Amino acid sequence: MDPTTTHTDQLGSVRLRRAELREALDATERALAAPAVDRAVIWGEAVHDALAVLADDFAAHIEVTERPGGLHQTILTADVRLANAVAALTAEHGSIAEELAGLLADAAPPVTPPDVAQLRERGTRMLGHLIRHRQRGADLIYEAFETDIGGAD
Repeated sequence: MDPTTTHTDQLGSVRLRRAELREALDATERALAAPAVDRAVIWGEAVHDALAVLADDFAAHIEVTERPGGLHQTILTADVRLANAVAALTAEHGSIAEELAGLLADAAPPVTPPDVAQLRERGTRMLGHLIRHRQRGADLIYEAFETDIGGAD
């Protein structure tokens, strides 16, 4: 972490990324839930666009947490006993990013009617993984700093 950056500044950056990720999650859920009957191509384009934003926001989340001086390093400096939790969240980054990349590739236009059900199922499952990841991250931050970064933002 930059010596001039305070712990509070870093958590502010995490809160911002968290809010952006929440918006992208919501947009992806709305796109997946939209009607697709007789409009699979349009539905697929909306899902693909939402997934692209979500993938970008998730990549930004990974950058904020894993970069040198990032959140994970700050947590480990504050409390080394949280190393296993940090390692688990870091491992989840790879699996969630891979899941997102696969969905994004498979939702590339044109989506056909037979594609809709499996994309919805996989997309909904991925959203669940990402939501649980966010919950574990919020718990970790609270445990490390006794700071609530907010569940809804």
